[in-house]
Formats: sequence, structure tokens, C-alpha cells
Amino acid sequence: MQITAAVLTTPNQPFELMPLQLAEPAADEMIVKLSSSGVCHTDIGVQNIQPLPAVLGHEGCGIVEQVGSEVIDHKVGDLVGLSFGSCGSCPNCAKDLTSHCYNALEVNFSGLSPAGATTLSMLDGTPVHGSFFYQSSFATHALVNQDNAVVMPASAEHGLIGPLGCGVQTGAGTILNTLKAEAGSSFVCYGTGAVGLSAIMAAVIADCETIIAVDINPERLELAAELGATHCLLGNDKTLAEIQKLTKGGADYSLDTAGTQQTFHEVIECLHVGGHAALAIIPDWVEPIPFQAAALAVGRTVTGILEGSSVPHTFIPKLYQWYEEGKLPLDKLVSYYPFAEINHAMDDLHHGKVIKPVLLMD
Repeated sequence: MQITAAVLTTPNQPFELMPLQLAEPAADEMIVKLSSSGVCHTDIGVQNIQPLPAVLGHEGCGIVEQVGSEVIDHKVGDLVGLSFGSCGSCPNCAKDLTSHCYNALEVNFSGLSPAGATTLSMLDGTPVHGSFFYQSSFATHALVNQDNAVVMPASAEHGLIGPLGCGVQTGAGTILNTLKAEAGSSFVCYGTGAVGLSAIMAAVIADCETIIAVDINPERLELAAELGATHCLLGNDKTLAEIQKLTKGGADYSLDTAGTQQTFHEVIECLHVGGHAALAIIPDWVEPIPFQAAALAVGRTVTGILEGSSVPHTFIPKLYQWYEEGKLPLDKLVSYYPFAEINHAMDDLHHGKVIKPVLLMD
């Protein structure tokens, strides 16, 4: 079928809206007519490593328009939120830990279907890499697997569903699924973008007693306080000492969403004996950074975060339920843009003008 998609042909250059051909669904796949798609920093960060030309986007929401012959849990007309893809057959997938799929890189970032083919092409037949997070949601339609499409209530707000599939579930899941923060515990969050603010909201749900937000942007800290942070600190060379004072020697849990060398070290050093740090981002994917292993000698744990250790089919509906109950006001994070203004949305995100851009396809 012919669709319209935002195609990236050169890293860090504008996307171009153009007509493409989308492949027919396999037996376990569906075509979703997208109504919205969140925009994430990952859509910026992967541009130098993703095979091009490509259609990115991985926080889609829309209506099921066509289903393959083996699709059993979805039907035409369902409202679905789209999340990450997984192979479904590795040991972790067998344990329903699909966020830690052994083959996640190939499934989500190769630009190819499980059969090893491109699912998109230009009208002249030139291949275009799709299947980004098994969706490529910067388009009017997406080809997805039944396993990464989550059925949502028909009355749910389309513009808020997409971000649940990655950014929000990563932040909230870090607190609730990975760290499993207890009531009365203390939590420090470095960085107050979509992931960090989602973690702060989840810390409120977990009934953490001390919730410390750290950022270099005063306006973001004001929002963090509105969303439940009990203390807000401007990041500087005194931050670590302030955290240790506020937590009487160190926090129970911490999360780094900023990804600088300073925050990498401090997110570990701000913990007390036996504390647990989570890394949603690292300072450098290639070059080594200095690290004192003694920081772990007091029983601290450091965990790399993958999608908040979430099981999307159960966690995403729960997140939306919390939104409806007023416990997860994620609407305060979102700014809407027409699909045609995708480059404006990407630029605003890159320069920190907005927290979570959402594209509206209709």
C-alpha cells in the first residue's frame, strides 16, 4: 500500500515527507493507521549508526487497519500503542523479559524485517529501511508485529499513548520494575527530561519519601517540583555534597538520564552503602571513561536500563490507568506538532525547548 512517511536520507539533516510503498503484513503482523507518534532523543542519537535511507519513530499510536492470518489478540478497529520489538524465541523472551531480548539490536535497529528484507520502498523501487523498533512510526501507517502492539481502551487519548511505549515506560519502569523502590526510600534523578520526569512521577506512586531532582535548567526543575520532587538542585560542583546532606549520607536509589561524565560518577557516589544506581544513558558509546572501581566496594549496584524492564502489554495499560487517576500527569510533558512539522519538533527537542514532542498524523 502507498503511505506517506518522513524519510531520513542523511544523518542530522531534515526529514523529507514523501510517498512510499509499505509491504503487506506477514501472518503474525498487522498494519496500523497511525494517529500520533512521540519523538524521542533516540530518534536523534541513532542517525549516525542507522542504515539509511530510513523511517524512524518508535512511540506510535493508531488504529489496526489490517491483520495477518495468525494474529489472534488484535482485530481491525482496535486502538493500539506501539512499543519495542523482540524476537520472541530467546531465553529472556521465553521468560517474558522481552525488554532484555537477546536479539533486540537486530530486531529494533537493523532496518529489516525478521525475514531480512526492507519493508518500505520509494515509488521507483529504491529500498528504504523501516522496522525501526518494529514500527517506524514517523509515517501514516506502520507494519508491526502483534507482540509489540498493545490494545488500549477505545476512549484513551491518542496523543498520550505513544510516549508510554518508550520514554515514559523507561522512566517509570526504572523505579517500579528495575529498582523496585520501596515506600519511604530516597531517590535521586539526574536529568529532568521525559525519562527523568517519568521516573519522578513513578517515585511518587512508589511512595518514596525523598525525591531529589538534579538539572541545569531551572524551568525543568520547577516542573519536577510540580510533579512530586521534594528537593530540586541545580547541577554544579556542590550537588553531590547537597545530596548526601539531604539524604543523611546517601540515597537508596538513583538514576542518570543526563549522560555526562560528571553525572555518571555522581549517580553512583550519591548512594549510601548498598545503594542501587540505574543508567538510562552513558557518556560515550565508544571511548572509555575513567572510573574508580572502589565506588562499588561498599556494596553499591549499577544497572543499565532497558525499557524500564517493562512488559508492555501489562505495564502500558497500567501507566495509562494511573494517568486517568491523576497519579501520572504525563500530559504536562507533551507538546503537539502536525506531522508536517516533524523537523520543527526534532529541533525543539534537540535544543531542550520541549520535553516530549508528539506528532499528530491527522
